[in-house]
Amino acid sequence: MSIFEFEFMRRAFIVGFILALIVPCIGTIIVLKRLSMIGDALSHASLAGVAAGLILSINPVLGAAFACILAAFGIEAIRKKIPKFSEMSIAIIMSAGIGLAGVLSGFVKNTANFNSFLFGSIVAISDFEMYFVAGISLLVLLSFIVLYRELCYTAFDELSARLSGVPVKTVNSIFTVLTAVTVSVAARTVGALIVSSMMVVPVACSMQIGKSYRQTVLYSVMFAVIFTLSGLFISYYAGLKPGGTIVLTGVLCLLLIIIIKKAAGRTVRQ
Repeated sequence: MSIFEFEFMRRAFIVGFILALIVPCIGTIIVLKRLSMIGDALSHASLAGVAAGLILSINPVLGAAFACILAAFGIEAIRKKIPKFSEMSIAIIMSAGIGLAGVLSGFVKNTANFNSFLFGSIVAISDFEMYFVAGISLLVLLSFIVLYRELCYTAFDELSARLSGVPVKTVNSIFTVLTAVTVSVAARTVGALIVSSMMVVPVACSMQIGKSYRQTVLYSVMFAVIFTLSGLFISYYAGLKPGGTIVLTGVLCLLLIIIIKKAAGRTVRQ
């Protein structure tokens, strides 16, 4: 097919497929922890890192990763200080990220490069960024597999996990770093403004049909791969933005699953 004649599209499919394997894994834990909006907070913080990277003439993806890690630990620190209102930590970090990104963007000379991070630019991925994403994704995937049971326990009930001997503090710290780096690399592809959708929508789809934690993880990865590859095909032939197309494909699929599930339920009752 003509779409694979171009090297930039081949890179886009490789990076998209790799990210589709790890983003839902992190997203599943985030949803179970009821922290779905943390992706938004970190993605906005990543924009500040992008701007700082462009100003300092370093790769903006590295700047985004550093900013996301700081923001993620900032959220955890605030959550511990005000446990009764822990959701405020997300809003505080998001506000700080937006404000800092807005200020730093005024010092960026090449605004086009900065704007590409808002809605993603997966077709403009360089060789370095492709290898960087692959390396980070491998690290995240291996860490998720090794900590599979611990992450499951802490996601459902941290107190019970602590009583069972799970090092909750260490697991949460590792997961915080994994979330931060995942958001930072995903922001380059689907965009900082919609990266949280890629973490939540595939999980929401899988929760409609999955009957266990393992099935939810596997189905969410399957849905993410389908959304990413389908979105890239549709965006190429329809001349649309890849990031937005991938997310809209996922949202439409979620609506379709809900409608079919509701219709099937009515049929059973009849």
